[in-house]
Amino acid sequence: MGKPTGFKEYTRHTPSELAPQERIENWNEFAVQLPVVELQQQGARCMDCGVPFCHTGGMMGNMAAGCPVNNLIPEWNDLIYHGLWEEALDRLHKTNNFPEFTGRVCPAPCEGSCVLGIHEPPVTIKNMERSIIDRGFEEGLVSARPPKKRTGKKVAIVGSGPAGLAAAAQLNQAGHFCTVYERADRLGGLLMYGIPNMKLEKEIVERRLELLKEEGIEFVTNTEIGKDIPAEKLRSDFDAVILAVGSTVPNDFFAKTPGRNLNGIHMAMEFLHGNTKSLLDSNLEDGNYLSAKDKHVIVIGGGDTGNDCIGTSVRHGCKSLINFEIVPQSPEKRASDNPWPQWPKIFRTDYGHKEATAVFDYSSDANKTLPNDPREYAIQTVEFLGNDQGNVRAIKTVQLDWSKPSGNGTPFSPIEGTEKEWPADLVFMALGFRGPEQTLVEQLKLETDARSNFKADYGDYATNLDGVFAAGDCRRGQSLIVWAINEGREAARECDRYLMGSTQLP
Repeated sequence: MGKPTGFKEYTRHTPSELAPQERIENWNEFAVQLPVVELQQQGARCMDCGVPFCHTGGMMGNMAAGCPVNNLIPEWNDLIYHGLWEEALDRLHKTNNFPEFTGRVCPAPCEGSCVLGIHEPPVTIKNMERSIIDRGFEEGLVSARPPKKRTGKKVAIVGSGPAGLAAAAQLNQAGHFCTVYERADRLGGLLMYGIPNMKLEKEIVERRLELLKEEGIEFVTNTEIGKDIPAEKLRSDFDAVILAVGSTVPNDFFAKTPGRNLNGIHMAMEFLHGNTKSLLDSNLEDGNYLSAKDKHVIVIGGGDTGNDCIGTSVRHGCKSLINFEIVPQSPEKRASDNPWPQWPKIFRTDYGHKEATAVFDYSSDANKTLPNDPREYAIQTVEFLGNDQGNVRAIKTVQLDWSKPSGNGTPFSPIEGTEKEWPADLVFMALGFRGPEQTLVEQLKLETDARSNFKADYGDYATNLDGVFAAGDCRRGQSLIVWAINEGREAARECDRYLMGSTQLP
């Protein structure tokens, strides 16, 4: 695929970004797209590798290897190289309902499994995906496609995140009447309130939602199933139900840590959700959000959510910012126990880290061990320290030795004499999620797995209740948006089979 010698002739290019000092002045996306001729050159780098791993979508080492929605990556790279953009868009939409989302916020496990990536920088798959769909919208090639006929069957989808939207989109195309329930005031779930605007502008989400509405999907907001509508009523009013409520119960590994109840300690999603809602409601003028302005901020936990807290805090104008990670710093290159085509667990610097480094001088911080970076690795919070008003004022930490497991079962030991105090007016905990809320479990008597997720086998998606399916993070646990889309599509297929006896959905 692509140009046979393209990977030899062209180097990897990705979109440039607005300078951190410029982009932190607003909440807009900041990537500057490549010109068409360079995009075609990037498509030319896709090799005729015989057995492409980029679209395999398997799990290796508990991480995605290749694209979970099985995007036909070599095919649309070849089409871009030849200038056939409309055909590339058609191939892209065959496997992915929402490439404008994944092309922006997916970590691109496809690139980690690119054959070229074994020895050279991999093909720029993620940006190619975004380029195809963005050009498709710009040229009017993306339009609503209502089904030509209806089956008369009705399906309720609980949750309007990526899994719920993908399920609704597929079932609607099969001709079923779909109603999507969302408890928030806006649709999109994680896409709307869990991801900051600078990573995914909400006009992009709303544009796709309008298409889904035009195709005949009904959406109901400000309605929580199990609270505003009894869960059992959905089973009586609809022919089938798909639960796609996400994994929304946050981990709190510091529940027993001294000082945990001090004011100013918050879960990351409380911070991010409130900021985006206020931004959309009033451009932050209503004050209904946690402001980091002029505050010493500490973010506990790495990953995308922690990074988003960093980028948001910097835009607020925080006084200082530190990011704690309990794990050691990742290596610059793949370790021997992390071979291709596994996801490469290497050191990365994301947009928030770059912005914090541009604003703050970390070389002058006597506590810091990693220069020119907001992160501090192999560090554990042992106490939150407060003032007389009950507000957090600092965090006490200790460094960890991961080469010496402790006697109490943890894979690390604290290093004596490394205790430090870090000033903190606001603490955001980005520690992941432990499962879905249990209201639906209690009302419907749903079976759950050992992690409190709704029990439904992958590939089947059927719960213990007839006609009730589960998909996305509420079934598999906290995961990637691209896995949510995968599960929403596949759950729709099995739901269609349940309703009709057979299915033509992929």
